[in-house]
Amino acid sequence: MRKNFGAKPWTYPQPVFIIATYDGEGNPDAMNAAWGGIDYDDRLNMCLSANHKTVENLLATKAFTVSMGTADQMVACDYVGIVSGKKVADKFAKAGFHAVKSEFVNAPLIEELPMAVECELVSYDPDTCHLVGRIVNVSADESVLDENGKIDPAKLRPITFDPVNNDYLVIGAKVGNAFKDGLQLK
Repeated sequence: MRKNFGAKPWTYPQPVFIIATYDGEGNPDAMNAAWGGIDYDDRLNMCLSANHKTVENLLATKAFTVSMGTADQMVACDYVGIVSGKKVADKFAKAGFHAVKSEFVNAPLIEELPMAVECELVSYDPDTCHLVGRIVNVSADESVLDENGKIDPAKLRPITFDPVNNDYLVIGAKVGNAFKDGLQLK
């Protein structure tokens, strides 16, 4: 038997995305967002309300990075989600983050978060809070790569947001092989 909860914004997993931008003076800013995902091969969609400093920055610069929140940086990732850059001017530094300018977009990479999607703004609708970014590059620190040079989730340790319990969860162990295990049923 199922229990009905009604219309809720609940899906699993919900990635913990840390969006980073520069303001008009070149100061880095970051915020935490869980509502987003890939759309097409080169599009990332997110729901970000217009009142965020980070959103104001990306509208001005037309660029942003999206880092994957990690278990190692969970406290800092949560901090940039609960503190406003409009009230705490140096929240990026207070989180313990260090910025490195992306080679591809006018936005910072966060040294402490080893994987990022680097994007140019495609569109933003302040009425629906719908943001679309074009993926220009994906970068990952060598510390999270496997012996074949691919991103290793076990080394990255990305976290997800549990919207039902307001928890952060680390991605778990491998349970199968995509595009292969289902062939057993053919």
